Amino acid sequence: MRIMEHRNVVLEKSFEFALLIIAFTEELERQKKFVIARQILKSETSIGANISEAQSCESKADFIHKLKIASKEANETIYWLMLCKSSASYPFKDSLIDKLNELQKLLSAIISTSKHNDQDINH
Repeated sequence: MRIMEHRNVVLEKSFEFALLIIAFTEELERQKKFVIARQILKSETSIGANISEAQSCESKADFIHKLKIASKEANETIYWLMLCKSSASYPFKDSLIDKLNELQKLLSAIISTSKHNDQDINH
């Protein structure tokens, strides 16, 4: 897998977070919380998939676009996790939100830097 070729922190963190989410959604499914489990798994795995896709984009604009999609999926994942946190009958782990916020900060920084570098090239 590409993760090992060269250190790509955002790709590594998204992969590691996906593994945590898989374990969390399995816990949800054991408690028969299937709908929310599927929503969380779908939105979270889309984060890493879009980050991974961005690594082989044909243009800077496409790279930024893929990372923006990953960021939107992270926002959706936060929504589902907050529903779990707010519901008395759902399990929840604060560490998931912390790790997702860290990933969001990385994505925001990369998007911002990429936009800035793109503007420097075009001017």
